[in-house]
Amino acid sequence: MTFTDYLSRHSDELQNALIAHFKVVLVAMAIATAIGVSLGVLVHNNRRATDLALAVCGIFLTIPSFALLVLLIPVLGLGYQPTVFALVLYALLPIVRNTVAGLESVDPAIMESARGMGLGSRQRLWRIQLPLAWPVILTGIRVSTVVCVGIAAIAAGIVNGPGLGGFIFGGLAAIGSKFALNETLAGAAGVAVVAVTYDALFVLVGRLTTSRGIRG
Repeated sequence: MTFTDYLSRHSDELQNALIAHFKVVLVAMAIATAIGVSLGVLVHNNRRATDLALAVCGIFLTIPSFALLVLLIPVLGLGYQPTVFALVLYALLPIVRNTVAGLESVDPAIMESARGMGLGSRQRLWRIQLPLAWPVILTGIRVSTVVCVGIAAIAAGIVNGPGLGGFIFGGLAAIGSKFALNETLAGAAGVAVVAVTYDALFVLVGRLTTSRGIRG
């Protein structure tokens, strides 16, 4: 059976797995973005707090995904919850780091001018700092998303989470059979499609949410 024949026969399964993969990453990234940006905003004015937050988030990223997912099984069981939890942990570091970097990169002269115009600290944050820092923050979210697309595939194979990892791990487990290679390639190709789709969406979001002056 050729690869195209395999795709044709399993198109419905692949489509459902691709959509599930896309959705679980979307949910995890929404949670991670809310937590990561909020944490970055809270700590960016305090160097010690920033270093601590980045260190803790960095520890999450150093834990092998296989080990973390296995450790989550006794606590969260199998399926959706451990997958989302793990993805959120892995997504935090780039988001927090880029939020802090983006906020710190705002020209102090601009902030001083805003203060002179009578804007309070919250107004300066929402009207000046965050809009100017947004391209840097968005880059962090984009990096985290690409990382999570790959980890979601691992989670599907280890904790039976949603997504395309079932095809990849199923194919690897059946090495030697006539369907193994096609099954593995189909899962890998699907993961690549999800990653490319997200990347294209981030380009679009960046253009729609960043002012022309900041884009240069």
